[in-house]
Amino acid sequence: MASDQKLILASGSPRRLDLLNQAGIEPNRLMPMDIDETPKKSEHPRSLARRLSSEKAEAAYAATNGDLAWRHSYILSADTVVAVGRRILEKTEFTEEAASALHLLSGRGHWVYTGICLVTPGGQFRQKVVQTKVRFKRLSAREIDNYIACGQWRGKAGAYAIQGIAGSFVQKMVGSYTNVVGLPLYETLSLLSGEGFDVQAAWPES
Repeated sequence: MASDQKLILASGSPRRLDLLNQAGIEPNRLMPMDIDETPKKSEHPRSLARRLSSEKAEAAYAATNGDLAWRHSYILSADTVVAVGRRILEKTEFTEEAASALHLLSGRGHWVYTGICLVTPGGQFRQKVVQTKVRFKRLSAREIDNYIACGQWRGKAGAYAIQGIAGSFVQKMVGSYTNVVGLPLYETLSLLSGEGFDVQAAWPES
């Protein structure tokens, strides 16, 4: 990474960090933002992803704007929402929630929306929402029970992580795989490069 550019990732997600690392980008600072992620009444899943990513970026910008060491950094935030129609499937923490979500997703399509927000060194906010359509095969009761037992659903929107065992549940996907993981790489890198961030600065040389 060029010495004159700094990137703050306003997320505590190991998956988002791994995806950036996969693209050859190592953020200079991780700043998970603790905000209220409760959907508003009748809020569309796409609008929720956009709003939460924006609020995370705004919180990180406010926290660093008075710090000379970080004032002119790029700030990247993201939020991923899983939904069946307009019904938002929130992050699951209990087995009953996970079982209910997996039964709902079984044998049908659902949408994954990721809102990404980039704050430029000049304080401008750039946003994009990426959507992917995912269809699960019909899951047996045994598959659901065993997946719940493995624990990979815990803390995940929609009660699954596509990069794990649940990847075998996917019958069809239309759109970005990395979006479903939690950070659409093509769109994210396009936002960064469009605002002057050298995304290839840290690529290894042969």
